[in-house]
Amino acid sequence: MRFYTKTHQYYCGIDLHAKTMYVCILNAAGEILVHRNIRTDQQRFLALIEPYREELVVSVECIFTWYWIADVCAREHIAFVLGHALYMKAIHGGKAKNDKLDSHKIALLLKGGMLPQAYTYPAAMRATRDLLRRRLHLARQRAHLIAHIQNTVHQYNLPALGVRLGKPTERGGIADCFPDPVVRRMIQLDLDLIAYYDQQLAQLEWQLVKQARGHDAQMYHLLSSVRGIGKILTLVLLYEIQDIQRFPTCGQFLSYARLVRCAKESAGKVVGKSNKKIGNSYLRWAFGEAAVLFLKGNPEAQHWLEKQASRHGKGKALAILARKLGQTVYAMLTKNRCFDEAKFMAHLQ
Repeated sequence: MRFYTKTHQYYCGIDLHAKTMYVCILNAAGEILVHRNIRTDQQRFLALIEPYREELVVSVECIFTWYWIADVCAREHIAFVLGHALYMKAIHGGKAKNDKLDSHKIALLLKGGMLPQAYTYPAAMRATRDLLRRRLHLARQRAHLIAHIQNTVHQYNLPALGVRLGKPTERGGIADCFPDPVVRRMIQLDLDLIAYYDQQLAQLEWQLVKQARGHDAQMYHLLSSVRGIGKILTLVLLYEIQDIQRFPTCGQFLSYARLVRCAKESAGKVVGKSNKKIGNSYLRWAFGEAAVLFLKGNPEAQHWLEKQASRHGKGKALAILARKLGQTVYAMLTKNRCFDEAKFMAHLQ
């Protein structure tokens, strides 16, 4: 957990919503100078903070509406801090809770150096990252359609289709395998949607690869050198990591990628694990996929997995491999080196 500890003359805490924003400005002595609810509007916000903006720092909680205010602060050269929503317990733990109280608490945490920070993703790459996340959502919808066709086959106890529905060339005549005309129409609808998704996803992937090489060609090259990390996983890792320098240690990177568990200790005793959901779910998915794909056509790695599975079980063995890939990616990006499979396998042994 990182806290914002820089000192300023004025501290602005905002409880931000889609239509309204409650603004609280404190001075260095903790006195309330402004405490007002205004419409969520750029010009109203700038007019309100105008008397204090030279020595002002602004903070909001990390919710879906923070993009515009971060961009305004960057353009106006105003210090901006994004608060980590899950770590800001003081905001959500009080007996009473409303916008006025929350904005004051954010300002107090900011002034006291106790505001937990989230990463303010740079605007230049933010839209592409969101487009990539949308692409993953669409790919899952396509997978649901394929699964629906397969489930319908079992539902009516029909013979196995014997084709790979993910391959466009093998989908011909699939609807004719269903004797009921209504079911046949339903399956044809699924097939038409799958074909449309294929077209849209292909166009999106071409655009995303082009933009990724424009944003950071070197990082794209390094990540794509890892066995098991193909085009899509390279894009996910590139845009979710963005800058490896924001992780001072490998442990912090692994924690952010959900590749390690955090222990709860008290009086020297471990009492369990906690906060498994804190971190980047996209990175955890990407490294999990990379671990499975790394094993494909790799007898040496498969033998290593069998030994680990006999000790820990297959699930934990795959998690260990994903963590080791995460450590390797961190070392590659910090040292600016391509993947060395022989060295990686020697380290596994």
